[in-house]
Amino acid sequence: MASRATMMSSTTNESTKGAITTPRPANNTNVIKRLQSELMHLMTSPTPGLTAFPSASDLTKWNATLDGPSDSPYCNLHFKLTLSYPPNYPYAPPEVLFKTPVYHPNVDMSGRICLDILKAEGGGAWSAVLNTGAVLLSIQSLLGEPNNASPLNGEAALLWDRDQVEYKRKVLARHQEPAEMEENGLAVGF
Repeated sequence: MASRATMMSSTTNESTKGAITTPRPANNTNVIKRLQSELMHLMTSPTPGLTAFPSASDLTKWNATLDGPSDSPYCNLHFKLTLSYPPNYPYAPPEVLFKTPVYHPNVDMSGRICLDILKAEGGGAWSAVLNTGAVLLSIQSLLGEPNNASPLNGEAALLWDRDQVEYKRKVLARHQEPAEMEENGLAVGF
């Protein structure tokens, strides 16, 4: 029985022998299949407080909602997010942005999120085994348990540690419910 390496080398084109190969990004068909599978999983096994669906025109652009975790300053608040999947997903993480204004140590004023699983390089914790549900669950958890050692919003990090009453006041002052955002004419990506 031939070894796998022997079988592979026999099918290799002579012009590529000895060349250094690097992993190629997944083709769009593979990304679409993976996202379809994730969507099916989200629909058949929903997680309370989380939803995510692709936009009508592009399966690599998703809209999501999450509820703030109980026992946190975000309890009973609802948030809209967008997810944009790169061409080499799942080998690179999606770009996730809050569309609902949020006051949080690990979220900047543009909605960008500082979370290790959303980083692939430079010490990031992204892995191809993670999926959309895991990303949203991690973000929901981050709302209730910020990483104050790596803040994007230094003021929020200080208030979280020193004055929860003032922190909650700022959370509520910044937050707008999705319906309220629509009434005010703010684009939320949905």
